[in-house]
Amino acid sequence: MLSLEEAQSRAQDLVTAARRAGADAADAIYACNASTTVSVRLGELEDVERSEGEEIGLRVFIGQRSASISGSDMNPATLGTLVERCIAMAREAPDDPYAGLAPEDRLLRKRPPHLDLADEEEPEPAALRERALIAEEAARAVPGITNSEGGGAANGRSQMALATSHGFAGAYAGTSHSTWASVLAGTGADMQRDHASHSARHLEDLDHPEEVGQRAGHRAVARLNPVRIESGVMPIIFDPRIGSSLVGHLIGGIVGPAIARRSSFLLDSLGQALFDSAVTIIDDPLRQRGLRSRPFDGEGLPVARRALIDAGVLTGWLLDSASARQLGLEPTGHASRGGSGAPGAGVSNVHMEPGRASPGDLMADVKRGLYVTELIGMGVNGVTGDYSRGAAGFLIENGAVTRAVSEITIAGNLKDMFRALTPASDLSYRYAINVPTLRVDGMTVAGG
Repeated sequence: MLSLEEAQSRAQDLVTAARRAGADAADAIYACNASTTVSVRLGELEDVERSEGEEIGLRVFIGQRSASISGSDMNPATLGTLVERCIAMAREAPDDPYAGLAPEDRLLRKRPPHLDLADEEEPEPAALRERALIAEEAARAVPGITNSEGGGAANGRSQMALATSHGFAGAYAGTSHSTWASVLAGTGADMQRDHASHSARHLEDLDHPEEVGQRAGHRAVARLNPVRIESGVMPIIFDPRIGSSLVGHLIGGIVGPAIARRSSFLLDSLGQALFDSAVTIIDDPLRQRGLRSRPFDGEGLPVARRALIDAGVLTGWLLDSASARQLGLEPTGHASRGGSGAPGAGVSNVHMEPGRASPGDLMADVKRGLYVTELIGMGVNGVTGDYSRGAAGFLIENGAVTRAVSEITIAGNLKDMFRALTPASDLSYRYAINVPTLRVDGMTVAGG
């Protein structure tokens, strides 16, 4: 794996070569990663996998025409051919009045912030195996667990570098550590499965594998003997581990490309109150050790903490430079970039601020409702906001979680769901998108 300095130099060299070959402007992105994964099942080692890879992508502009190309062979002769092909492709591309590098006067010019994303610890495969075994053993030790799909542990390191022909060059690295377990409870047709996992940038922040395993085991056992329920309209309580998907649908509706294409259910919602005034949703790319933290965006622009929803109100779109030009706006530092292709737009670490009520208080007045812990399928229309997904979880009766339920469908419209959403007070930071327990009133439930 290259050092950060070498990675940045590699991207800069490719940009320089493109300019010399006739490009009016260019940018290059270099990415590499290495990871080790160990999985076990029923107390025995099942697999050890080591993967390493690197990729470099080049985007060139000739007038208003552009093209991009990527490759994994870092041989100088191969990179020279890559430059020639990209230039030739750009000359044949159609004009695009919105394509181009980010505005030069908005580039990050100062030293990027240090976000503590890279851990020096790199566990040996033997240590990963031990962590996986502990997680699975803890899950299997939960009374009622009858079989296992396995446990696992992994660690990895990734690096990226970005260089542009108008003066930006930067690079950063990040590490990841993770543990998981998946087990089954019951027997025959009544068998139920569930899992648990945890990921962190630094090993010291990772949950103990025994805790991960116990969560997986208890979750699977709790799902035994599910009942069928009658259809109706009722409150839905979303567990935090799946409630984040509602914020994901919000994000999908406010990214610049979707707005520019006029293909979003939130197209005419800018500045409007989408949620209750108690709801605020934050995007924070500068969180220390955050799973999606980054010191700059995919076009070299500075990033900053921002309220996407402020006291219920939609504050703006998430814009890369191309969608910003198309909409007559300024880019917001939300450009995301892969190895090839033009940048898109996306978020970093997102969370919904907690409310005042505890999860128990949130469901205290629910005579009959659902506590949903799993969502199935992708029945969400991003243009209309219509929402329909399979679900499983638990029945709420007279304010208390009671029997497991399965084979149900919950439905509504995202705009209505947002307006009816109430957050609990139990926010914790465990994922890339974090929410507390959420209550959404008035959803339609179809039972089996």
